[in-house]
Amino acid sequence: MLRQGMNIEPNGHLSFGGADLPALAAEYKTPLYVFSEDVFRSACRAFNRSIKQFYGGHGLVLYASKAFACKAIYKVIAEEGLGADVVSGGEIYTALQAGFLPEKLYFHGNNKSAEEIDFAVKSGVGCIVIDDEAEIAMISAAAEKYHTRQRVFLRVKPGIDAHTHNFIKTGQVDSKFGFLKGSELTAAVKVVLNAENLIYAGLHCHIGSQIFDTEPFCAAAEVMVEVMARLKSELGCETECLDLGGGFGIRYTKEDDPLAYEAFMEMVSTRLKAACNRLKVALPFVLIEPGRSIVGPAGLTLYTVGHIKNIPNIRTYVAVDGGMTDNPRYALYGAKYEVEIANKANRPKDFCATIAGKCCESGDLIGEGIAMQRPQRGDILAVLSTGAYNYSMASNYNRIPRPAAVLVKDGKARVIVARESYEDLIKNDLD
Repeated sequence: MLRQGMNIEPNGHLSFGGADLPALAAEYKTPLYVFSEDVFRSACRAFNRSIKQFYGGHGLVLYASKAFACKAIYKVIAEEGLGADVVSGGEIYTALQAGFLPEKLYFHGNNKSAEEIDFAVKSGVGCIVIDDEAEIAMISAAAEKYHTRQRVFLRVKPGIDAHTHNFIKTGQVDSKFGFLKGSELTAAVKVVLNAENLIYAGLHCHIGSQIFDTEPFCAAAEVMVEVMARLKSELGCETECLDLGGGFGIRYTKEDDPLAYEAFMEMVSTRLKAACNRLKVALPFVLIEPGRSIVGPAGLTLYTVGHIKNIPNIRTYVAVDGGMTDNPRYALYGAKYEVEIANKANRPKDFCATIAGKCCESGDLIGEGIAMQRPQRGDILAVLSTGAYNYSMASNYNRIPRPAAVLVKDGKARVIVARESYEDLIKNDLD
């Protein structure tokens, strides 16, 4: 079954966003990241609709920049009315350079540097999410320096099992992120409330990534309302905003069964409202942070097939001109993908192989036992749903330049990230 935005053209070629993929590979070379603007905007609008329909519009969608960020993407999400979740000085800088409104930037992450916090406050970011007690004094000092009062959230560990890979769980007690929800959090909130240059604006949690089960999100929402009620009782403070994070799963393979965003929001909203009513706390302004679920299905990666190596009775390797330098997800946690031979998309997938990258590592694979049309050297292989955590985690290992990225709409493509050159690789080298 083809993905949103894809078609098989009369010549047998796969198209995405109306653009012929083998033709894009010929024009822009490979490896190449291809993003569909329509698919990207469609996901933004689905999340916005879900908040309006089931939560009365009393909320804001924040795009999780870490999934994929560049100036063109920030411009699109601004046009769609989204805010942005940023986790570094670099993401803040990129967003501002794209003309993004600083008040719609929410600065997350652990171990923020003093320089990053100073830059965030100076730039007027809408909110900084405090991850540990040391950040309170740092943010307060920066706010005093710039004669402002900085809105802050505090990140809470809700203690929820998100039923996902251990490397992308974030809400458990044993996590590097956030405060324990008991006395540790209460003490931190008390310090914030007593700080002249800080405004206690809300709480934040995040339970993990690539999650298909709605129950952990609902359970996290209920836990956070309980925390809000306790803070109101113990400290007399109302919690204006509640950031429930992101982590919504997408389809990588046919085994994945993601829930519609509207269905997710309906369930979470129902449980959140019921909990607020039961515990007699004001319904908070809700923020959510989709990243993968917006940009993941909107992107794919094109490679050119090189050597095909058959090891009798063991496996066949299909080598491509990229690998872990542009997609480290398989090497990190065994991520799974579906692929198409883009110039043979009308043919049956009657061939099974391991896709190997070109790095000097045995573990440099895109995947194992993957079904595809029978490949030949020079074919164009498309790996689907690579929009998230591919370019953003790409590296120059083996001194390999990072690929270009193009944005396609109505069959036309424009470069949004230029391909790196050999000159780019040495621009910071000193003799």
